[in-house]
Amino acid sequence: MAGIILLLLIILFIGYLVGKYAAKKQHEESIPALREDAVKQSRAVLSGQFSEQIAPYLPGFPFKPTEARFIGKPIDFVVFKGMDEQNIDSLVFVEVKSGQSQLSRIQKSLKSAIENKKISWHEYKVPEKVTKHL
Repeated sequence: MAGIILLLLIILFIGYLVGKYAAKKQHEESIPALREDAVKQSRAVLSGQFSEQIAPYLPGFPFKPTEARFIGKPIDFVVFKGMDEQNIDSLVFVEVKSGQSQLSRIQKSLKSAIENKKISWHEYKVPEKVTKHL
């Protein structure tokens, strides 16, 4: 009886070692594919960010680069039309997209707020006692 238990334990131990080896081998084979995918995703993100920053200087950008101000989040640019002539007559919010990318949920909500003219002006004055200490 003890021999059967010992044989069973040896078989279980060998099964454990074989399973561990198989899992390690499978993991090692999947690492290069995972790394390649991560590199592709990283390149896509960096390419998109680079494209966003230089968009005003690319062919077909419909506004003067000197009137565009990069914000980045949640929208890429605000264009102050007429700023070069010292007379801003309109604002344009510009989101730059490349490839298959689409507007995020927050960008869609911003677009909706703009299209529904939910825009206002607010001027904030810094209290004098704060500026006196500077």
